[in-house]
Amino acid sequence: MTVPRLTLYSRSGCHLCELAEQALHHLQFDFERREVAEQPAWEAQYGQDVPVLTLNDQVLLKGVINRSRLGLLKLRLLRESRCL
Repeated sequence: MTVPRLTLYSRSGCHLCELAEQALHHLQFDFERREVAEQPAWEAQYGQDVPVLTLNDQVLLKGVINRSRLGLLKLRLLRESRCL
């Protein structure tokens, strides 16, 4: 079973965003990084809250996204995928 592909909304130069991306790589999440400054809609929706991690446009995590929080999220997503 695999965890679905996630989307990380972030901003260049954002320390929390860089830490979130490193943690996602470390835990081998499949994700797409989106720079909020590239799209006005992303900037309006997520600009003040980055980093923001979503699945199908549903916010899963925002703010401090570290290995601990991501580990718990991964377990939850794996459990949910088994129930489908």
